[in-house]
Amino acid sequence: MSTGAHIDSPAATGTAVPPGFTVVITRPAGQSAALMAQLSVAGVEALEFPLIDIGEVADAAPLRAALASLEHYALVVFVSPNAVDRAFAHHDAIWPHALPVGVVGPGSVAALARHGVEAPAYRVISPSVAADDDSGRFDSEALFTALEATLGAGGFEGRRVLIVRGDGGREWLADRLREAGAQVETVAAYRRIMPEPSISGWSRVHALLSGVPHAWLLTSSEGVRNLDELAREHLTADEIVQLKRAMLVTPHPRIAQTARGVGFDRITVSGAGDERIARALLASAASVASVVKPVPSNPAHSRMTDSNDTRTASIPPAATPPLPPNPPFTPYEAQQKPRNASGPLLWFVIVVLICAAGVGAFALNRKVDRMEQQLVQRQQANDALTAALNVKTEQALATVHQSDSQVSQLEGKLADAQAGQQALQQQYSDLARNRDDWTLAEVGQMLSAASQQLQLTGNTQLALFALQSADTRLAASDSPQVITVRKAIAQDIDKLKSAPSTDLTGLAIKLDNAIDQVDALPLSGEAPIGHAAAHAATPPDSAKVSAATGEPRWKVLWREFTMGIGQQLASLVQVRRIDNADAMLIAPDEGYFVRENLKLRLLSARLALLSRNQTTLKSDLHAADAALGRYFDSSSKRVQTVRELVKDVDTGSAAVELPNLNTSLQAVHQYRSRG
Repeated sequence: MSTGAHIDSPAATGTAVPPGFTVVITRPAGQSAALMAQLSVAGVEALEFPLIDIGEVADAAPLRAALASLEHYALVVFVSPNAVDRAFAHHDAIWPHALPVGVVGPGSVAALARHGVEAPAYRVISPSVAADDDSGRFDSEALFTALEATLGAGGFEGRRVLIVRGDGGREWLADRLREAGAQVETVAAYRRIMPEPSISGWSRVHALLSGVPHAWLLTSSEGVRNLDELAREHLTADEIVQLKRAMLVTPHPRIAQTARGVGFDRITVSGAGDERIARALLASAASVASVVKPVPSNPAHSRMTDSNDTRTASIPPAATPPLPPNPPFTPYEAQQKPRNASGPLLWFVIVVLICAAGVGAFALNRKVDRMEQQLVQRQQANDALTAALNVKTEQALATVHQSDSQVSQLEGKLADAQAGQQALQQQYSDLARNRDDWTLAEVGQMLSAASQQLQLTGNTQLALFALQSADTRLAASDSPQVITVRKAIAQDIDKLKSAPSTDLTGLAIKLDNAIDQVDALPLSGEAPIGHAAAHAATPPDSAKVSAATGEPRWKVLWREFTMGIGQQLASLVQVRRIDNADAMLIAPDEGYFVRENLKLRLLSARLALLSRNQTTLKSDLHAADAALGRYFDSSSKRVQTVRELVKDVDTGSAAVELPNLNTSLQAVHQYRSRG
């Protein structure tokens, strides 16, 4: 349906348009040329009286940024033709062919076509209505139904959707898309301004409200509110009454509801599109023409009536009948008759008149008597009717008293219902916080859980993931308080990324291995001694030694004999050094308690490691190492292994101290307790 659809002339359609009928068009200036042309063809005058101006947004950077990254969106929705024109004023590139576009009505479809975006080259989704249906709806509800029918009920899950609109606007479509699983972003392409109509415009409105047949076209709820506000400033009380009684044409029931709320009572819902609006305005003009009837007038009245008043059709006065011709002239003497002949006739006429008067008086008397009887009868009937009315009045009064008691009961119930409604509204206001408050509450829960997990398990990766998720949730809001919370979260993210990573699980496993080997560790006095056997080196040939040294052979034999005995005696004796005498004083049955005490120390160190109690951990590790060096055999490989495990845990536990999330938690707490 194009905005330039043909409208038949009044003569062709049989619609009578009263002379001087005017339509007041309140659209933004310059956006009603096609409609005014259609009305002009139909013989209807149009007065452009803008109640809304379309201006540039204060900051167009978000709009340009969104249009520059269209490849990241699965759907773009324009809520009005103004949104289309303003958006394409900031978009110089070619619109992506694969990107679907959703628009509310035919005006937006035409606006897209002006910028080269139209079917079949592009996928344009809009509400559709049959050609013979004058009650089609073009609004957010109809667009959401069309989007579901085209993309499917699950086609929004996880998809990014961009809505281009004016500043403010309804959140209905964005909320429904979010409920369907979409990630919705909204940008403002223009802002609405309430203009101040010109003095000439107000002069025309004053003239229309003085009695000229006219109608108002209001195409937005904001325009209705602006008209009501401007009327209270510029119109008199009588003119406001005439304004509220004027015919009003709106394209949508929501606008009609707003108009009815401010006092308008003659409202027609035309449907979207200039063709439907023009037909509704012509129908309003025809209704005015049927009410205005021509009345006859006399020449004097015509002279006293304004000749320019087109509401009263004057009728030419009836022609005066011609006077009869004058009789021929007769002399006075010829007109005289003899007196003797006229005397008896005169007396006869007098007697007849007297008799007729007597008969008339008698008849009049009889008629008066009959009228008196009728009056008496009517008086009696009136008395009876009055008595019956008194009885009915008493019954009605009794009914009224009963109704008053019922009304009193209903008022009491109404008061109770109002009290309950106020309580429900209070509860709703307590629960219905804005989106930022709910988001901050969820972020606070996430951060609190992450902080507890960080302190209990020391898992910095889990805490880092929680902080990044919280920052992603807050990225959709531009509130200054939310930005403060995001800065605090960024600081905690940096602290977690720079924190050293400690393998608490690996350290705990080393302590478990040390505890498992305690029972097999030898004490200092329990080191096993191998079975000793006397042995000596093989003696050399005494003859050769004697010949080589020149000594007597018996002397060589004696030296070899004494040296062999000394070597055999040395092989039978082992010497060990024990620096701590306490280990030698432990009885064999007391070794059990030494080992159990060492296990308890290592278990305590393990608990302190998992609970990040640095002081207790260091104390238990040092005590365990001292016990190993004091009571156990230091030369044993097992003892050396256990002591190395203890030292590894002592060295690795230096990074147990982990950063906390206090900065983020404090920022969330300050936001939730503000004001």
